[in-house]
Amino acid sequence: MTTTATDDRSVRTREAARADLLAVFRIEKASFAQPWPYRAFERFLGEPGFLVADTDEVIGYVLADVTPNGGRQIGHIKDIAVAPASRGQGVGATLLGRAIDVVRDRRATSVRLEVRESNEPAIALYRRFGFVHRSTSGGYYADGEDALVLVRELDG
Repeated sequence: MTTTATDDRSVRTREAARADLLAVFRIEKASFAQPWPYRAFERFLGEPGFLVADTDEVIGYVLADVTPNGGRQIGHIKDIAVAPASRGQGVGATLLGRAIDVVRDRRATSVRLEVRESNEPAIALYRRFGFVHRSTSGGYYADGEDALVLVRELDG
């Protein structure tokens, strides 16, 4: 568990538990036009890259994993969101940093993610963490919007 202070609150990050799923799903629905279904989160319970941020309640989450690719381990940030009332307070940065640590600990040599090309706040966060634009996936989202594929190389 990692604890970080943001706006006079102590935010803890820890692995997600079954009791967190409803809060995670509510944040997902409040954050995305095409939210993941509840069952998608259930499948990732127990995975080291499914983390939540909480104070006295869950205020954000990240879901990351590692897959082999051509002899290398590649990290993938699959989903990350912060409750609307907790945005702009460093919670997303805390979760992203922890997710990068998790995939690095699992021997990933790089980490990738997809982000809507219109999501400027998220893109700015990812750039601060060293992610660079590698490609664009046309029509990636159900509404036809393109996704930017961003990658960060991980050192030791």
